[in-house]
Amino acid sequence: MKHVAIVGASLAGLSAARALRTQGFDGQLTVIGDEARRPYDRPPLSKEFLCGNVSEADLALESDDDLQADWRLGVAAVKLDSGCGAIELADGTRIDADGVVIATGSRARRWPGCEDMAGVHVIRTIADAVALREDLVPGAQLVVIGAGFIGAEVASTARKLGLDVTVVEAAPTPLQTQLGGWLGGVVAGAHAANGTKLICGVGVAGLVGEKRALRAPGSVGRVTGVDLADGRHLPADVVVVGIGGVPNIDWLHGSGLELGNGVHCGANGQTALPNVVAVGDCAAWLDTTTNARHRVEHWTGALERPALAVASLLAGGARQEATVKPPYFWSDQYGSRIQFAGLARPDDEITIEEGSCEDRCLLATYRRDGRLVAVLGIDQPRLFTRWRRQLIPTPAAV
Repeated sequence: MKHVAIVGASLAGLSAARALRTQGFDGQLTVIGDEARRPYDRPPLSKEFLCGNVSEADLALESDDDLQADWRLGVAAVKLDSGCGAIELADGTRIDADGVVIATGSRARRWPGCEDMAGVHVIRTIADAVALREDLVPGAQLVVIGAGFIGAEVASTARKLGLDVTVVEAAPTPLQTQLGGWLGGVVAGAHAANGTKLICGVGVAGLVGEKRALRAPGSVGRVTGVDLADGRHLPADVVVVGIGGVPNIDWLHGSGLELGNGVHCGANGQTALPNVVAVGDCAAWLDTTTNARHRVEHWTGALERPALAVASLLAGGARQEATVKPPYFWSDQYGSRIQFAGLARPDDEITIEEGSCEDRCLLATYRRDGRLVAVLGIDQPRLFTRWRRQLIPTPAAV
């Protein structure tokens, strides 16, 4: 293998590039990114960067190009020719490679029909965070749609900046899919304790905006409110949509890859094509313990998993033994740190090992058939680390 192209220049792509060099690949390396910026850290966008405590320079993930890579930034890949490994870019450039790492990530899901409405935001890129920051004026009314990680972190930051915040969540509790209803309710208590209004179990019917006479008939200008499915109306100066991400795989249609909710991969990132692997938010890896594929949309996965995928790519299909660490995420909300590792199910047995739900400082374990499958820590970093080590990694053939 003489030339590897990495499509995606965020953390997963950068991690793949570093893994290639660490594992001995000394050939030509091309990194393609649709953003003009070099790789940067995304988790602070909804927290420290949004409130102005860190600068864009602080988010940089690499400074010196010790990777000896050819960076093609500011231009998106539009087609993969699996027959010869060629990648076509939006500017007409064609890149021929022996191996391909797909790391195109995901994009924030927007509210349908409101893509151009002023005051309605998503947060995925630096540009998104800068635009939102300009609208976070003290005293303004902010409505956050979705109480997941991004929504809760934006709500926490906005409260700190002095906004009136309401969070709307269609599920009965925040993070119910990840934590379950009981412990999701504990997270809900943090919103109330910090002055954020939380409305759960109700969907959003639509967004309302002011009409502008100079625009096309029926078009809207700036957002003025959010209509709920139960008939309630929430006034809003600003709206943040935090309803998940869409994998950036449209450009791969017709490539021969298996696509669904992401690029379908084996347990090590290998795809249906022998010279192509996928990593990061766009990759749906096989979990051998459940025999199901799912995307892991967390920072740690984008940092660690590319090394396994690169090993598979360089091995040319030869089998090697490896293990995939259980998914891990953290979230900083209202001055507390929430840490979670593993994969939980609704019927798991939950035990509070330390602390209490009332204090919102606890260590909880999830067991299935007597086996530890997940761990949750709220402001228990040392204890969480100790319990996390007991989670069994997933075996994967590389």
